Amino acid sequence: MPLEPKRRQGKPFGIQRPLLADSGRKTKTPVLPPPPALPPRLCCSAHAQVLLQRAPREPMELARGASKGDGGAEALLGELEGLVQDVVRASSWWELHGVDCAILALSLLALPAGFLCLSSENVLVFAIGITILGVCHSTLTVKGSHLATHGALTKSKRWSKIWLLFFVEVCTAFTAEFGKFSHVNMHHGYTNVVGLGDSSTWKLPCLNRYVYMFLAPFLIPIITPLVALERLRKVELLIALRTLGLISLGLYCQYWLLLNVSGFRSPSSALVCMLLIRALLAHPFLHVNIFQHIGLPMFSRDKKPQRIHMMTLGVLNLPRLLVLDWAFGHSLISCHVEHHLFPKLSDNMCLKVKPVVSRFLHEKQLPYQEDSYLARFRLFLNRYEELMVQAPLITEVVGLQ
Repeated sequence: MPLEPKRRQGKPFGIQRPLLADSGRKTKTPVLPPPPALPPRLCCSAHAQVLLQRAPREPMELARGASKGDGGAEALLGELEGLVQDVVRASSWWELHGVDCAILALSLLALPAGFLCLSSENVLVFAIGITILGVCHSTLTVKGSHLATHGALTKSKRWSKIWLLFFVEVCTAFTAEFGKFSHVNMHHGYTNVVGLGDSSTWKLPCLNRYVYMFLAPFLIPIITPLVALERLRKVELLIALRTLGLISLGLYCQYWLLLNVSGFRSPSSALVCMLLIRALLAHPFLHVNIFQHIGLPMFSRDKKPQRIHMMTLGVLNLPRLLVLDWAFGHSLISCHVEHHLFPKLSDNMCLKVKPVVSRFLHEKQLPYQEDSYLARFRLFLNRYEELMVQAPLITEVVGLQ
């Protein structure tokens, strides 16, 4: 008889191995006492054993063609990397970087038109101005910051650093060092590992489902710089001063343009307009960040699977959506699986290798998870307590046979 799982309560897990070295600094790795053992549910297939500490569900079958042990997973990933590298080598600079750089450049060039529209007394023209500035802001802060964080905009390390500071600190009003560490080192290095890269930073158990899904996104433009200020206490003085200066520059430039170009007569009205612009696409931004990981298999830090299984089990693609593809980028919407497998590829390249990756995973009978935005939205509304409040259940991939 299978034993019903119990929910794990307690502190987040520690780290047993060094973090990825993208930040260039040595990071202390705290080790917490091991969590108490839970009675697992054992699911067996002819080729894999998976311990599922989750609600009853169909067994997860991993790669029929894999050889024994961890070497099988490494061989699969190596084979997939070879196929993707063939596509990358056959691609031009325009495909590798140019398409995404052009989208970001167009967003910058469209800003004057947006500010001028806000000076109009016509309601329709004013709404167009808000839309232009809101979409451009999301493109620069989400798409631009995401690509810059991964160094996907250019091969030059110097320019990668410049773009990182511009998009993350000037445009997004966040700290570049912590943004890169939390996203690249933690989220990508430990995708869906409980207490490390499990997207738990997006959970607010104190809020009910309707407040969280519909009202909380409006606070993202306010919370973002406040979190950045709190993180500055933990960095060197020169870095803190630089970040504070760049964040202040970005916020003041937008405020000044609203007063002097758009013609707002009072500081309060300019600040309200800033909030509206920055929160225009905050709802899908919050939703996408929880839809694509939370509710999928979660892993413990001491029994996490090999990389290819971690990314295929713990990541989900949404369908292509025109506005979100433009403002957030393909790697955050319809190519999220591809992005987690190959994080240094640009949005356009993730879209280009998508058929290769999906075909390979289907041929090897590995998971390739996809769902619609509306279906995920309904799921989170209906199971909000389970997904966003209670402690996650653990999926353990024991091994390949």
